[in-house]
Amino acid sequence: MEKLTLTSLLKQAAGKFPSRRALSVSGKYDLTHARLQQLVDQAASRLIASGINAGDVVALTFPNTAEFVVMFLAVIRARATAAPLNPAYTPEEFEFYLSDSESNLLLTSQEGNQSAQAAAAKLNIPHITVTLSHEDEDVNLSSSSSDSKTTVSFPNSIDRIVNESSDVALFLHTSGTTSRPKGVPLTQFNLASSVNNIKSVYKITESDSTVLVLPLFHVHGLMAGLLSSLVAGAAVTLPAAGRFSASTFWSDMLAYNATWYTAVPTIHQIILDRHLSKPEPKYPELRFIRSCSASLAPSILTRLEEAFNAPVLEAYAMTEASHLMATNPLPEDGAHKPGSVGKPVGQEMAILDENGVAQAAEVKGEVCIRGPNVTKGYKNNPEANKAAFSFGWFHTGDVGFLDSEGYLHLVGRIKELINRGGEKISPIEVDAVLLSHPDIAEAVAFGVPDDKYGEEINCAVIPREDTDIREEEVLRFCKKNLASFKVPKKVFITDSLPKTATGKIQRRFVAEHFLAQISTAQVPKFGA
Repeated sequence: MEKLTLTSLLKQAAGKFPSRRALSVSGKYDLTHARLQQLVDQAASRLIASGINAGDVVALTFPNTAEFVVMFLAVIRARATAAPLNPAYTPEEFEFYLSDSESNLLLTSQEGNQSAQAAAAKLNIPHITVTLSHEDEDVNLSSSSSDSKTTVSFPNSIDRIVNESSDVALFLHTSGTTSRPKGVPLTQFNLASSVNNIKSVYKITESDSTVLVLPLFHVHGLMAGLLSSLVAGAAVTLPAAGRFSASTFWSDMLAYNATWYTAVPTIHQIILDRHLSKPEPKYPELRFIRSCSASLAPSILTRLEEAFNAPVLEAYAMTEASHLMATNPLPEDGAHKPGSVGKPVGQEMAILDENGVAQAAEVKGEVCIRGPNVTKGYKNNPEANKAAFSFGWFHTGDVGFLDSEGYLHLVGRIKELINRGGEKISPIEVDAVLLSHPDIAEAVAFGVPDDKYGEEINCAVIPREDTDIREEEVLRFCKKNLASFKVPKKVFITDSLPKTATGKIQRRFVAEHFLAQISTAQVPKFGA
């Protein structure tokens, strides 16, 4: 088991299902599992020829393209570490991430990325562009420092490279909820363990197909959408635009016989809103719909199930766990509970108090995990490691409880719980009530400083299209559905909420954003 690698799982799948479709670019071309593996080995050889050694870090910044998939897997195959980066970063952000990851090379599409290239040039990191025009062409690597733009030579050296389970294959950064982003190294063994967990719990087989709607620089889309499909011999389709498009989503799902998809709540809501305003003539028969990375309101879950006639399975994941930690099961394996993120998958989970004592069912505490998918520790950050790894467990920073059936219910982040005069209030609970209002499309509750109570509750809501909801109506609805101390003191009606690049809501950013609009408000300083 300790010899388990992501690379070996992918090779096994290619050997077992060589002629089955592995990767499609919508409307352009398809790659079989055998062809994808061939391209990966070829690209890995070219990376080695260009000077990449085992343990080197290769940064990749691409849209969701076949070039990214091939090069990501090629970097890992060459025993180097892949560090995917958001193409939308500023030059300053690229400089931080390239520097913090100690990247040795930057890979981009042929179109390049000016911000990333400027940062790489400043740090003296070489840059290579990658092209793959058709399924029958080879991957072309061109060095930007070369005047002739010739492709890097291709020796047959890859067969001698043996991947080890301990190789650091992926390097990502956390969102940084309390401080600057923390670097998370994940090994071949971590990734292989996680994709096996995902494949197993959702019963993904070679008969399955999905359309990727999430960016591959984020662990959710990368692990749950792409890699778990590939190791199962299943198929993945990339939208032609290189990113999610609500207007082409269902036509892609139908054209490529999709059986499931995974997304963040924001995208589920976009898909649902489009269905309500412009329904498709036909929808595919889906085995399930998966939601992860942020809390899904029970009312949204119900609407999704009614609209698309498929079970919606909410899951719980984080970068440090190579994505999946818990999920609601498929219908044949048990009930899926709205408001719960399901049962632990592939690792141990416990609810601990501040002294490291495991709590009984229904008792709240910090969600802690340990298992083969969990990172061994943050890079060059002993302080963060000391806080995160104590009592023999990894501490998620999330507060929750396990019910009598073993389903996990999240209450909020330890640092996000709103303490109103000693009453601890879960913002997730307030969110759920707000989102059950028929005229509210998105909502987020957050704590703000208050002289009387220490903290008070505010919220921001986005009305549904063609509705005109006012603050008084939101407050009236909250008073009807929440205990009085949980009712927001102020409601911000808005048309957008500040989110991270991966669609996550970080409450402190929302609080700062809206309080900054009130000239008399003192913008709170969150985190340490």
